[in-house]
Amino acid sequence: MKVSQAKVTSKGQITLPAAVRRALGIGTGDRVRFERIEDDPSGALRMRAERTRSPFAAYAGMGNPGIPSGKGAAVRWIRRLRRP
Repeated sequence: MKVSQAKVTSKGQITLPAAVRRALGIGTGDRVRFERIEDDPSGALRMRAERTRSPFAAYAGMGNPGIPSGKGAAVRWIRRLRRP
């Protein structure tokens, strides 16, 4: 990704360039976190996407027809398959 810039409005807001949003994997309503880099004498900041939920949460239980969700249910199902 090449260098991107954003302009600060009078309300202190910025619009993140599309390339930055794609690189962070964020969209409308998502949050970002700004962290100061301790060892940097210039006071540089690091911006990270703040994950409030797992990106895989929407897929929980998919692909397991007839098997209840959870580790215990999966283990019981596998044990039943292995019985002679």
